[in-house]
Amino acid sequence: NSYNSPCAACKFLRRKCMPGCIFAPYFPPEEPHKFANVHKIFGASNVTKLLNELLPHQREDAVNSLAYEAEARVRDPVYGCVGAISYLQRQVHRLQKELDAANADLAHYGLSTSAGGTPGNVVDLVFQPQPLQS
Repeated sequence: NSYNSPCAACKFLRRKCMPGCIFAPYFPPEEPHKFANVHKIFGASNVTKLLNELLPHQREDAVNSLAYEAEARVRDPVYGCVGAISYLQRQVHRLQKELDAANADLAHYGLSTSAGGTPGNVVDLVFQPQPLQS
């Protein structure tokens, strides 16, 4: 490690950060909370084993996933990131219903204005949402 400053993992674990430290590229000293959360949820030993089993080009994505899940678990110990996903899915469903109602109102307004002698094309554009990607 280039500046002789231990990585966040070694600093947290109170050990000397050696050259080639498996944690150093992924847990920089300026992000101590990142390792603290990962350690609290997964344990340093498990993370070490996981990183050693992965190819070097896969490690960054793995650490980012672990850090995301760990932070979500700290915030919501029961559901973790699944709770956040469920919340967002409910919000999308609610907004879809609101959009459908607004589109129905627009379609009704467009039909009633053109049938009532008001100039046509007052409201001739109804938003058509695209299906969600799963």
